Amino acid sequence: MKVESLVTKEKREIEARSDSEKTIDPANLEMFEIARKAGVETAFDRVVKQEPKCPYCFSGLSCRNCAMGPCRITAKADRGVCGATGDVMVARGLLRNILGGAASHVDHARHVALTLLHAARGEAPYQIKDEAKLRNLGTMLGIPNAESMEVNKLAEQVAMRALEEIGATHANGGTWIKMHSTQERLETWSKLGVLPEGGMLPILEGMHRTSMGNDADPVNLILGCIKAGLADGFYGLHMSTDLQDVLFGTPKPKFSEAGMGVLEADYVNIACHGHVPILSEKIVEAAEALQEEAKKAGAKGINVVGICCTGNEILERQGIPQVGNELNSELVIATGALDAMVVDYQCIFPALVPAAQCFHTKIITTAPIVKIPGAEHIEFDEKRADEVAKEIVRRAIENYKQRDPSKVHIPKFKTELLAGFSVEALLEVLSKINSEDPLAPLVESIANGDIKGAVAIVGCNNPRVPHDLMHVELAKELVKRDILVLATGCAAHAHAKAGLMKPEGYKLAGERLQRVLKALGEAAGLEALPPVLHFGSCVDNSRINQLLKALAEKLGVAIKDLPVAASAPEYNTEKALSIGTWAVALGVTTHVNPLPRITGSEVVTNLLTKDAEQLIGAKFIHSPDPKESADMIEEVILEKRRKLGLPA
Repeated sequence: MKVESLVTKEKREIEARSDSEKTIDPANLEMFEIARKAGVETAFDRVVKQEPKCPYCFSGLSCRNCAMGPCRITAKADRGVCGATGDVMVARGLLRNILGGAASHVDHARHVALTLLHAARGEAPYQIKDEAKLRNLGTMLGIPNAESMEVNKLAEQVAMRALEEIGATHANGGTWIKMHSTQERLETWSKLGVLPEGGMLPILEGMHRTSMGNDADPVNLILGCIKAGLADGFYGLHMSTDLQDVLFGTPKPKFSEAGMGVLEADYVNIACHGHVPILSEKIVEAAEALQEEAKKAGAKGINVVGICCTGNEILERQGIPQVGNELNSELVIATGALDAMVVDYQCIFPALVPAAQCFHTKIITTAPIVKIPGAEHIEFDEKRADEVAKEIVRRAIENYKQRDPSKVHIPKFKTELLAGFSVEALLEVLSKINSEDPLAPLVESIANGDIKGAVAIVGCNNPRVPHDLMHVELAKELVKRDILVLATGCAAHAHAKAGLMKPEGYKLAGERLQRVLKALGEAAGLEALPPVLHFGSCVDNSRINQLLKALAEKLGVAIKDLPVAASAPEYNTEKALSIGTWAVALGVTTHVNPLPRITGSEVVTNLLTKDAEQLIGAKFIHSPDPKESADMIEEVILEKRRKLGLPA
């Protein structure tokens, strides 16, 4: 379909949607009218105002990387002023998007590594919560005497090693990528010349190569995309998860709740929103310590809730209830019951401030790189973490007194969920069936077809796509076909709200998968495991690779041969593109929706959706329809099973 037709089709669809077609979250439907009456404009409203989209930007056929432009490819201009073709513009634009995503996650990892360093030196009030994981990391990193070294001394060395590998400027790949990759993948990446030297250099190199007068080979630029994706996956995702587990503990399954109904009318409600648990863990501690102060202010106590990936982090470790995902954030404010929304970084809508100004909610920014006019800024300093967290919580307590009870409207929708399935936790469940070889029951279930395959559904929400619909309906389609689903990020919130993460949700699965979920659940002392397993935040996509690596090595096959796939069915951020690129580089075919900005280049489109499979063992696929997407993904899984000689 021509770009103009795609743009027109999307415009028509977005403008024609009724409220009930914009979201499947019943709490959102209840809040739309309340928000409008209060004068709150949300992303659901603003997306309509952005139509029609520019067809040049939509397709990637535009460039503003220098002052000779901005340029676009048209019927009369087949090159930009510098001579860049449409293929080059699309490839450069895609690489810049992926670089933005990789930079976000690598900087996240750097932040966690610095916090671990300060904690190890006694300069910040954090303790090592998972000593065993720390020692395992030290051993894998080749640190002498890691098994017996004093804990804080070892933590200091691990933190320093992490920072060194993030900032490496030479050498052929650091230890972090090697310890989390199979030998087959390392050899493939090395042959392609995409093995990253560390976290920062591929980003620096990528920005250099996409500036005017540099790389003009679309194929070479796509190789740069793969390199940046790998930097993200290993020096962003894996490093963040590893070090966060050391600091805050490796997640174990725990029950909680999801939905706007987790807000409490008689409590001080504080929402933690963003991506890094360094602050939110301290907010949880401070809230517990200041319960009596809240009661003196007239509240029954303090209720901390989570949004987005910071929410996932404190859910999987502390059991904190989840009020919603990214596209719920403005409407949560419209309940009139939120006394403070505390944000760190990533996925924070600037529109939260004008929404909060219609109510009493305080938006409190805390990161030096995330400031919003109209928000209160309380700079978070890890060395003063307890003090700053208490100051923030006390602001919320004081603000509770400003709440207007007549404006409070909390939707009653909430549902139970079971969260916190780290690989270690999953193996612990499996070990109750086979203590000597915990992976054996999982391998057997895959081999005999009780588990046909597994799919990671990950990523964001996007108001161009009906909110939560693709996440939920795709998962339902897959599990009823006996395909296990693992979820992270805002996708996990969607599945939780829809009841796919509570044990009784297993009844939505096919008969064969139901048997597996029942057996595993009973081994864990539950009715069953949910059909969608909560694997954490966006950086915790690394846990999925950890599981794939273990399965591949157990079976003696490459990850690209496993009956698995991934999907980001409502993605919006650059981070999702970089994670998706990493997944494809791992050998995992990945479904994306909406279309990335590549349709203006047949060369780039073919590279990513066809040629990549021969090059690296996986490719991108696209469909905006959940059933069609499930059909495509299932066919990928069945083909993998056929090649492995497994029954389809």
